[in-house]
Amino acid sequence: MPDKILKELTLKIWRQKNAKAKGGFETYKIRDISGGTSFLEMLDILNEQLVAENKEPVAFDHDCREGICGMCSLFINGRAHGPDDEVTTCQLHLRRFKDGETITIEPWRSGAFPVIKDLIVDRQAFEKIQQAGGYVSVTTGGVPDGNAIPVPSEKAEEAMDAAACIGCGACVATCKNSSAMLFVAAKVSQFALLPQGKIEAGRRARAMVAKMDELGFGNCTNTGACESECPKKISIEHIARLNREYLKAKLQE
Repeated sequence: MPDKILKELTLKIWRQKNAKAKGGFETYKIRDISGGTSFLEMLDILNEQLVAENKEPVAFDHDCREGICGMCSLFINGRAHGPDDEVTTCQLHLRRFKDGETITIEPWRSGAFPVIKDLIVDRQAFEKIQQAGGYVSVTTGGVPDGNAIPVPSEKAEEAMDAAACIGCGACVATCKNSSAMLFVAAKVSQFALLPQGKIEAGRRARAMVAKMDELGFGNCTNTGACESECPKKISIEHIARLNREYLKAKLQE
């Protein structure tokens, strides 16, 4: 069955020339567009209209358009990545909206993610946290045989679930405190659960938490909003593990 045609959508889009400029919403109209159109394709169509009218196109970030890179980070009608669950913005389709609806589109709102232009924010803060300790630097040898290092299947699966984090920042944008705890917890958990990550566990937890605090992210108050809006459904149970890893590291200092 073909998707419905949306005769008109009103788009209220945040426009901001640069990090220092004062931004504001501007209103645009999109007409006669298929509900099967993805959200980013709709923005492409809008930009084609704007270019044809000799107007500045809307700047927005994207790369893979397959829900694995985390770059297409938009706040849509008050929700990170929009009204669908377990999807990124590039996987969102217009069938999720009603004909005649007004769609409000904003960048992430966090002091640690300053606006670069329009809908693009600087998410280098996540990269700096990762660089602080989200890796294994000790020599672990070559690729072992499948059964050489015994890892319980449930631990391996949990580590893989944590590693599914794409670092999009939806957790920060959704949290009332702009906390990055879910992101940091996922990156710590994916190593803490496996033998290869045990050697540097204490240093990793201390360094990543310290960098998170230094960059101005807020504190976690366990509201669970981060988990509910995470496109990969990273569990807040990882935050509990991060807290344990961090406290254990502090006690061993």
